[in-house]
Amino acid sequence: MRGEPSCPKCGGRVRAPGLFADSWQCDLHGTVHPLQPVVPPSVEALGVVVSRTHVPVWMPWPLPIGWLFTGIACAGDDRNGGRATAVACSGPGPLGGVGELLLVAEELGVGLGARYAGIPGPDPGERMSVDKPPQAKVLAAGRPTPLWHVEGVPEDRAVFAGEARGLWLWAIVWPELSGLLMYDELVLTDLRDAGAEVELVPCGALSPRILS
Repeated sequence: MRGEPSCPKCGGRVRAPGLFADSWQCDLHGTVHPLQPVVPPSVEALGVVVSRTHVPVWMPWPLPIGWLFTGIACAGDDRNGGRATAVACSGPGPLGGVGELLLVAEELGVGLGARYAGIPGPDPGERMSVDKPPQAKVLAAGRPTPLWHVEGVPEDRAVFAGEARGLWLWAIVWPELSGLLMYDELVLTDLRDAGAEVELVPCGALSPRILS
């Protein structure tokens, strides 16, 4: 488990603001919003991210039967607040076995969603055909939200992306066949709006997906 901030786009080391730059720097990607160290999933870890982020903290709520919260990540620093969040959940897959879902909310150009999707970033670009009907829909904070299939991702996952609250919303699902989960019109809640209900979130073991 990493104990220091890293680049949200590649996971590489970053340099803190200092004498020669007033922002976090990655040797490969230049100025970035640093990905903070991931800690084991807990209500307290959720609360820390919820209190400091400027972007949604999306989670299916209520969680599907048998599903658990299995990790959270945030890109940003104390000065600028969170600019991207990733929430991991795990549970029974629609076709058996274990399914894993990672929901990413981020500002343009942060690159965290593309990293988890396994594609060059920072955004979906031409891999998402918005000129065609969306392949999935979710209800995000009460609003019907279309999501398009992202092409050219690794074969072990299914990736969908769209826009919610003026920001990117990514849904990355493992294994690929568990992408069927996205056709059930999941109800997503921004945990910044959940209040005391955050304390009811059931927690599981840390998902390795959020560390990748």
